[in-house]
Parts: sequence; C-alpha cells; structure tokens
Amino acid sequence: MYLVETFFKCHGKRLGLELVAGDQGIKRPIKVPEVHRPGLSLAGYLKGHAAKRILVIGRVEIEYLRDLDPEVRVERLKGILSVVVPAVIVTRNYRPPKDLCLICEKNKIPLFRTNVSTMHLLSQLTMLLTEEFSLSTSLHGTLVEVFGVGILIQGNSSVGKSEAALGLIERGHRLISDDIVKIKLREGNYLEGYGAELTRHHMEIRGIGIINVANLYGAVCVRDNKSIDIVVELEIWDDLNFYDRVGLDEKYCDILGIKLPLHILPVKPGRDVVLLLETIALNHRLKGMGYNSAKEFNSKLLELISTKSRKKVS
Repeated sequence: MYLVETFFKCHGKRLGLELVAGDQGIKRPIKVPEVHRPGLSLAGYLKGHAAKRILVIGRVEIEYLRDLDPEVRVERLKGILSVVVPAVIVTRNYRPPKDLCLICEKNKIPLFRTNVSTMHLLSQLTMLLTEEFSLSTSLHGTLVEVFGVGILIQGNSSVGKSEAALGLIERGHRLISDDIVKIKLREGNYLEGYGAELTRHHMEIRGIGIINVANLYGAVCVRDNKSIDIVVELEIWDDLNFYDRVGLDEKYCDILGIKLPLHILPVKPGRDVVLLLETIALNHRLKGMGYNSAKEFNSKLLELISTKSRKKVS
C-alpha cells in the first residue's frame, strides 16, 4: 500500500511540499495515480467527483473560495473533503483558507503547500504517481543495448548469458542489468528494464567474480534503463530439436501483457553468439523499417517456383 507519508518522504523536497495541517492523516493510502482539480466540485456539483484522488488547489480555486460567503465556503469544502481524499495541495505558495485548514485538521486529511505552479505540479504529480503505480516484475537474465535495440538475454544457468553480454560490451554496446532485470510497464504500451541500485553496472563472471563494467570499460558502456524490444533465449544446442533456419516462424513471449519478439538461439562451441546477437538486433531494426528478409526471400522463392511451373506447362 502506497502512503501519503511515503510520497512526502520520497518527493516532498523535489516538489517543495510543506505540511500545513492534518498531520495525523499522514499515513492515508493513495489508491489511484490520478490527481484532481476541484473546479465544478467547489461550485457544488459533486456528481462524478473524484474523491479518491489527491486534490490540487490553485489560484482560481483560492480566489473563488475567498469570494464565497463563509457558510457556503464551509459547506462546499466539506462536500469535496470526504474521508477518502488522500491529501490536498495548495500551489503557488498561497496561504490556505482558515476553513480549509480546520476541515483538513478535523478530518485528518494532510494539507500541503508548495511554491510550484499549478500546471507544473499537476504534470509532476501525474508522472511520479504513474511511476509508483506501474505494473512491475523481475526476471532472471541480462539486459543489453545493441545498436539501440534493447535485448533481454535469458536462458538456463551457465548457458553463457553474462559472457555474451561481456562480448557485446567489448564491441561498444551497453549493459543495463545483469542477473536480475527489473521491468516496469510504461504508459501501458512498452516495457522498461533496469537494474537494482546495489548491482547497477556490475556483472558476475564465473571464474573471475564481480566486475564493475563502468570502471573497466568506461561510462559509455553502461546505462541505467532501456526499453525492452526483443527477448533472446540461449539454450544448449540439441541435435534432436528443430531450429528455424528461414525466420518465417515468428515467436513471441508475454511480459506484463506486452508481446515481445522471441528468438531461440542455440549455442555450442564454435558459434559466435556475440555476432549472432548483433545480427538479431540489426534484423529487428530492419523489420521496424518495414523490411523483412525472410518474407522477401520466401516471396522470391515462390515466384521462382511459379515461373518454372508455368514454363513446364507451356
């Protein structure tokens, strides 16, 4: 459960928040990532009022409240400040009306003041709350950036994930996370991967130990986060398995509801896995530009077969 107290500790300084009243409600839960400007609610129209959202009161709302009769002002404030409101924030360093402070204190609703402008606060709150409420998961693997493409390398232990990533780093590509990759769903349509703060920019290589990639190869070979574009699963070559040799059989995997292209890459002595990963990345970029090598080859092959068939008939 995400609390107002947690939000205040993490982002209060960044947003310039000052707790004015209602400190007894600092442990109220924030249940939704959206924020709300009262607007029509202050005019008495409470149908569809978003009571579960953080309320943001700006210059217009403050001036409107000042123009109301005291009795009406109290009635309107009581109408919008229900028991489920997580918190109230007054922007532009305005002094909150006394009635607002009293009601927040009575209902144990945290009341904050900030010198930030209303629109800037709304955008920052939306961004920060969306970040906190995003779906997330953690997967075993190594995340690298190859030619701008985010590749999540997975596979059984000892299959060579970290060694393949190290080879890519030597060629100038970037490491995002090794061993455990944390993943968040961004804007509902793409995945972003990053590493834990403790292990960020570090790799575990069997026989060597823990290495700091940023120190060994330079800051240009690491980055903190990257969108995940494709998944490559390394597996030990098995002669009994059938491996696609054309590329028409496209596979996908599902992570947090997002379908990602999946490549099964068999490894054995003599196969240059680093080169193969680079080729997968370049081929993915070509597909994004509308060019599919496998489909073009298949079309040419079918056309050739059709042409030869017509010649035999004639």
